[in-house]
Amino acid sequence: MSDTQTGRPRGRRQEADRNDARLMQAAREVFAELGWDAPVSEIARRAGIGMGSLYRRYPSKELLAQRMRIVGMEQLVAQARTALAEEPDPWSAFARFLRDALSDQGAGSGPLLPLVGGRLPATDEIVAAAGQLRAALDDLVDGAHRAGVLRADFTSADVPLLLEHLTARIPVTDERATTLHLRYLDLILAGLRTSTTDGPTALQSPAPDWAELSELWNASEG
Repeated sequence: MSDTQTGRPRGRRQEADRNDARLMQAAREVFAELGWDAPVSEIARRAGIGMGSLYRRYPSKELLAQRMRIVGMEQLVAQARTALAEEPDPWSAFARFLRDALSDQGAGSGPLLPLVGGRLPATDEIVAAAGQLRAALDDLVDGAHRAGVLRADFTSADVPLLLEHLTARIPVTDERATTLHLRYLDLILAGLRTSTTDGPTALQSPAPDWAELSELWNASEG
């Protein structure tokens, strides 16, 4: 049976997909280490891809970074949907999603918001991906709220910023950084889960909202 009949990508498409995955990982690592002014040539070098191939796929650093944002959101959506489908209860789904998001992000890459937040516009594709992410996180958080296991003042808009905090770069090996990130996640989960006795301590500051997140991420149109 041919690739066309099975729906599988042909050899060139498979190679392009592999190159794209390497580019995304290399870009996160390079931006995390060198900041927004990092040379694109260093990203290509670490990905093992020629500059010509990189520029054919992403003619500018901005387009590469926009794709990084979309890939990151798509990954979180898939992880949220998998957790909801496979876990037996809302708390397990919520906790699994956060653990999967931390484990799969790549300990050496660091968070994206400090690197590209406010630099890039919200394109139609970005807005669509953000809408899908919000819907998936709403389902996770709303389910945990309905079950009475997650403190009521924690919102779905808290999740992206919580992940940004939990993926801070730590100058140790990637494996050790991941274990530390997961340790601090466990401490945070203990504070987020409702208590059967006195209940959680009240938070002193209001939650973010999705409009505020959009302002953090996207360049203003003025």
